[in-house]
Amino acid sequence: MPNTTPNILLIYTGGTIGMVKDFKTGALKAFNFKNLLNNIPELNLLDCNIETVSFEHPIDSSNMNPEYWVQIVEIIESHYKEFDGFVVLHGSDTMSYSASALSFMLENLAKPVIFTGSQLPIGDLRTDAKENLITSIQLASLQEKGKPVIKEVCLYFEYKLYRGNRTTKLNAEHFQAFASFNYPDLAESGVHLKINKEYLFQPNLKRKLKVHKNLDTNIALIKLFPGISQQVIESVFNTNNLKAVILETYGAGNCTTEKWFLDVLKKNILKGIHIINVTQCSGGSVMMGHYETSSELKRIGVISGKDMTSEAALTKLMFLLSLNAEMGKTFKTTYEAPLRGEMS
Repeated sequence: MPNTTPNILLIYTGGTIGMVKDFKTGALKAFNFKNLLNNIPELNLLDCNIETVSFEHPIDSSNMNPEYWVQIVEIIESHYKEFDGFVVLHGSDTMSYSASALSFMLENLAKPVIFTGSQLPIGDLRTDAKENLITSIQLASLQEKGKPVIKEVCLYFEYKLYRGNRTTKLNAEHFQAFASFNYPDLAESGVHLKINKEYLFQPNLKRKLKVHKNLDTNIALIKLFPGISQQVIESVFNTNNLKAVILETYGAGNCTTEKWFLDVLKKNILKGIHIINVTQCSGGSVMMGHYETSSELKRIGVISGKDMTSEAALTKLMFLLSLNAEMGKTFKTTYEAPLRGEMS
């Protein structure tokens, strides 16, 4: 009989989870992941083979950028055939951005890529790191008839597995740091691992993995607030090489109806700059035209971000802009359609 024990690759990028306290100085230092099994003997109880790879210079997730996303997808690409699942250890601050970005960069993904991290270092007595790490590996190992159960980019934190591109970091202090307001949990860890199979993403398994490594960062994000000035809005739109702007609007996609504001948007749309409408609210959806204060946005050609998080809206924009040459006039319809389950 061939060995069917799942092979899992742990990819360490940096972050709190990979820190241990130096007993002499009390300072936090990076953890040597080659000694992972020695430091967390519980991992020996898992029914899988675990190998580890680390960024040469682990980073704080506040320094995360598209170049590092490319590094992560290249690691996954080069090890895709020999591993059944991937667990990415990552700082929590930008984890939702990274999980969203990878969901677009890994087209036709047919294996689990699970992001996790922790609020306390792995060496801390009260750490949440061990549970997050152990359960993430367990989830990445789940198989049915020799095939992975999970076939998408996810985020696991504090007993819950979420679709990565539906998450937002909510809290800097609680162990329950993330939430997915517009999409149900994919799994819950309690006495048993409860998998909500009806919510899992189902890719086309006949298609091969296609890895995208180009992202266009010529974009901006404007959060509207009462009293925002014409000068501020125009200064953003006057940025060199700008290709798209995400507007974080109020409620169901509403904004001021002042003439100057709509004129600035209209002028820039006519110049070929894409404008995306997402809501500032944690939950809910943009419904342009539902209120009079968003009808004009719809009329002038603003693109609806529907119920996407800002993290998913930004990374989807970077991804689609990099394909813009081949998309032509289909940009709006492509952006408004779900690609990886990022919108309802």
